[in-house]
Amino acid sequence: MTRTSIDLGDVTPHNIKQLKRLNMVVFPVSYNDKFYIDVLEAGELAKLAYYNDIVVGAVCCRVDTSENMRRLYIMTLGCLYPYRRLGIGSVMVNHILKYVENDGNFDSIFLHVQVNNDGAIEFYKKFGFEIVETKEQYYKRIEPADAHVLQKSLKKKCPNDTTARVSNSNAHVNGIDKSHHTGKTKA
Repeated sequence: MTRTSIDLGDVTPHNIKQLKRLNMVVFPVSYNDKFYIDVLEAGELAKLAYYNDIVVGAVCCRVDTSENMRRLYIMTLGCLYPYRRLGIGSVMVNHILKYVENDGNFDSIFLHVQVNNDGAIEFYKKFGFEIVETKEQYYKRIEPADAHVLQKSLKKKCPNDTTARVSNSNAHVNGIDKSHHTGKTKA
């Protein structure tokens, strides 16, 4: 029996085309050039997932400072279909959870998911995400166009080792970030 390994690696100018190709296959939308420029500057918030040295998934996030809060937005998190249910998505989510824990200054993590993507919704619920809102007509040129906002509220580290519970706000699932996609559907 062969030993399998799941590793995360940086997104660089040398492998950005692999990320573009992966996103074209995994998501029903296309992402614009600004998305990929932002990803190259995201550092630990953008990772390729490798399964036995083969790129099979990726996670891309950004810091969102709207609504007087500092939140982490998961723009995309996806894995090629044949490699799903092998723990790769969990490795990517755990990387993000560890990032926000180490930072200690995030109010929540959120994302959008198409309302019919039950698999993604259940996946995120395992990590403590909750549906906090449904946005009608969120997506352009894909059906259904509605998206659930999934969010995981975090306890923020405060001075003197006290903790403050942060209130709920907006979120995203299926890893589709509306602000960067062009609305083109897969062929």
